[in-house]
Amino acid sequence: MTHTPRRQFIKQGLLGTAGATIASLGTTAKSYAAIQGANDRINLAVIGVRNQGTVHLNAFCGLKESHNVAIRTICDVDERLWGPAVSLVSQKSGVTPTTQWDMRKVFDDKAIDAVSIVIPNHWHALAMIRAAQAGKHVYVEKPASHNIWEGRKMIEAARKYDRFVQVGLNNRSGVAVREAMAFLHGGGIGRLYMARALCFKARDSYGVAKEATAPGELHYDMWVGPAAWQPYAEKRTHYNWHWYWNTGNGDTGNTGPHQLDLARWGLRKDEHPVTVYSAGGLYGFKTDDATQTPGRRVYGDVEVFGHDRTTQETPNTQTATYKYADGTLLEMETRGRYTNHEGSQGQEVGNLFFGEDGWLEISGGTWRAFKGRSREPFAGSKPDTPDGNHWGNFIAALRAGRKADLHADIHEGHLSTSLCHLANISYRTEQLLRFDGATEQFVNAPAADALLRRPSYRQGFEVPAQV
Repeated sequence: MTHTPRRQFIKQGLLGTAGATIASLGTTAKSYAAIQGANDRINLAVIGVRNQGTVHLNAFCGLKESHNVAIRTICDVDERLWGPAVSLVSQKSGVTPTTQWDMRKVFDDKAIDAVSIVIPNHWHALAMIRAAQAGKHVYVEKPASHNIWEGRKMIEAARKYDRFVQVGLNNRSGVAVREAMAFLHGGGIGRLYMARALCFKARDSYGVAKEATAPGELHYDMWVGPAAWQPYAEKRTHYNWHWYWNTGNGDTGNTGPHQLDLARWGLRKDEHPVTVYSAGGLYGFKTDDATQTPGRRVYGDVEVFGHDRTTQETPNTQTATYKYADGTLLEMETRGRYTNHEGSQGQEVGNLFFGEDGWLEISGGTWRAFKGRSREPFAGSKPDTPDGNHWGNFIAALRAGRKADLHADIHEGHLSTSLCHLANISYRTEQLLRFDGATEQFVNAPAADALLRRPSYRQGFEVPAQV
């Protein structure tokens, strides 16, 4: 499917010839957007408007004047979230969006040019593929997919339908981060031999909720979508879905993708690692035998500060080591309990890079590099370095008509997301695994291969083998 002439995107880059023309006419970006009018507006739908979805609403509303963007529709299976989302968009942009709970109707709307997918991990692939088939461009949150097989299908769909697909690895658009990458790739600390990704986020137990009838405003069948059916329980849905293998990927697949992506980018690895080993567990909480499920290990079943019980399946403490074909190492560590920090300024979430001549840290949108044994940085970002805008990069790439301008194309998102999945598969199978990146299969590890994709999808919610 292709766009109608009304929705042809501006072919000049926002900072290229169009920007030069605007400047020569003495016209501001704001007035230029008004001159162009509705025919050049990019109409968006945001699918999923809770938590991170609110971030997307704010981000795209902020692009109304500079990029002529309008949020036409908000879509969420929980109708209780509609009111606040509509109010936010109306107040921020002056545009009152329509509401919808069924994303399929959003995809059928020919007036919508692009969609932003901010829903649980188990829906990412199917939603992105359906959107691409309907001719929509896509911004999809991290992790790109729920499993490695789905990620490959997403790439195939993006290429087949010639769609722009940006993954929400928003650190890729950070100005200081991009400076740090240029410094590393320019040999700032010599040849790199290792990177370390840090995800230290102390989390309390979310408790236990009994199975019950889903609220009337929640379209629960659609919420479950392609995942295996399970009865509704409050602690398994909003946000808590992260901690169950059926719908999420743990913190390694939640916060971890950002740091693993930067680690891989810094190491310049446009490929899969050849080996992975991961170990860990769920520490500090008490679980009942009845909650045990295959592929799950629980340690330290003691009460902690009153947060004593959980049905969480994913580990809250996890380490992983990856090795690439040339011997380069990538380490990942997830700590979900109380901990010290690492780096010169006490990093909780960030990256460390190690080279022959020194080391470099990235944390909170800043970076610092250290030579040899020195404890004083010899290079780093300036305090007034501006933030980047990943959502703006998505729209700018669309208007320029250049997929190469995307800072986190689906190919990049798939490689980085796969690191999360590889770690979790090694953890769940308790194996050191060798991975064939060409076929995206494990070597002589059938139990691990079985976790590369879902064993089956619910009828009507199948991720297609042929996109």
